[in-house]
Amino acid sequence: MTTEPLLSVNNIEVIYDHVILVLKGVSLSVPAGGVVALLGANGAGKTTTLKSISNLLQSERGEITKGVITYDGDKVNGLPPSEMVKRGVVQVMEGRHCFEHLTVEENLLTGAYTRGDGRAAVQRDIELVYTYFPRLAERRDSQAGYISGGEQQMTAIGRALMAKPRLILLDEPSMGLAPQLVEQIFEIVARLNKEVGVSFLLAEQNATAALRFADYGYVLENGRVVLDGDARALSENEDVKEFYLGFSGGDRKSFRDVKHYRRRKRWLA
Repeated sequence: MTTEPLLSVNNIEVIYDHVILVLKGVSLSVPAGGVVALLGANGAGKTTTLKSISNLLQSERGEITKGVITYDGDKVNGLPPSEMVKRGVVQVMEGRHCFEHLTVEENLLTGAYTRGDGRAAVQRDIELVYTYFPRLAERRDSQAGYISGGEQQMTAIGRALMAKPRLILLDEPSMGLAPQLVEQIFEIVARLNKEVGVSFLLAEQNATAALRFADYGYVLENGRVVLDGDARALSENEDVKEFYLGFSGGDRKSFRDVKHYRRRKRWLA
């Protein structure tokens, strides 16, 4: 991360309903061509961080009250979400959101709505999506509401690719999926990163999968970044192993003792 980052989030604070402080000075960066994992338990602030970047906070009565977000060298705080998409930032929402009444291919076409490079270019990119997600090619005429959860997640990612993004904000792609499907999704993400050059900011509770495919990672807790580093180093960190990977390297007297003393002493001292 020695070059100028594609995305830089600098000390942002986010408040909902003018009262509820959710993010408390969060800073992170995503290099061009990188895969960065944003780890944390449910409620840590991962989704809010992504929505701050894509400027979807206003739909939930949230606002950035402090800090700056820059993308490709420009400050982007407050830009309309449609403008962020035009600039190449696309968020894949948590929960495999698809237009259930549309077919798989119609869902993919909605991702190209902001493009102006013609029907032939759009059709070429649909075929490219099908090369990465061959299952979608088989289900292209199926109504999205009746395909499997894994296929819906593939459709959501494929729809994001149709906008020709430089950066995809991917929110909990493993949620509700079988381990085999999770592995498949992450392998496709890695291929897209290497072969197409798309950067990813990946919000995940499944730290095992995320750190295996990411280059760098940040750990969020209660709206703050409490740890960051190289993905391999994070996967070997004793606290990360204990609380996010399910391994304990030593005697643990009680969960309360470790959670509220050892981890906070090590991370927040």
